[in-house]
Amino acid sequence: MEDAPPPKKAETITPSEVQAVDPAGQAPLDDSITCLARTIYWEAKGADSEDMSAVASVVLNRLGHDGFPDTICGVVKQGVEHKACQFSWWCDGRSDQVEEPQRYDVAKEIARKALNQQLKDTTGGALYFHDRNVHPDWAKAYRKTAQTQHFLFYKPNQSLAR
Repeated sequence: MEDAPPPKKAETITPSEVQAVDPAGQAPLDDSITCLARTIYWEAKGADSEDMSAVASVVLNRLGHDGFPDTICGVVKQGVEHKACQFSWWCDGRSDQVEEPQRYDVAKEIARKALNQQLKDTTGGALYFHDRNVHPDWAKAYRKTAQTQHFLFYKPNQSLAR
């Protein structure tokens, strides 16, 4: 499945289809499911499914939004050319091979639901997030829209929105 917009209702991805994609977490990042699942996994593998789902929502919320690419893999890989990745796991220099297959299965199932448009966005349309244990300067420029056990979510203030 090449990197494409989310499927229409008639083209939904089944649980068995998504689990067959990149089963060991080693495939190249060149399709929507793998890019989204690996992002969910690396950004939130130690968190619960609510946190993982919220990370998926941020990726989808960025699609087609000003300043962001219009494909899932484009969003995930954004900034790599400047070593200023939007998703830190993509530029951290460490292996991107999955280490916990069961957690990756959960991430793939959340990615499937997200791509099938079956995931409720609990972030309030957030385009950004960070771990609760860090306090990035950029967060001051945005409006907090939601929080989960592990993350805080933001979007631009209306007056700054493009």
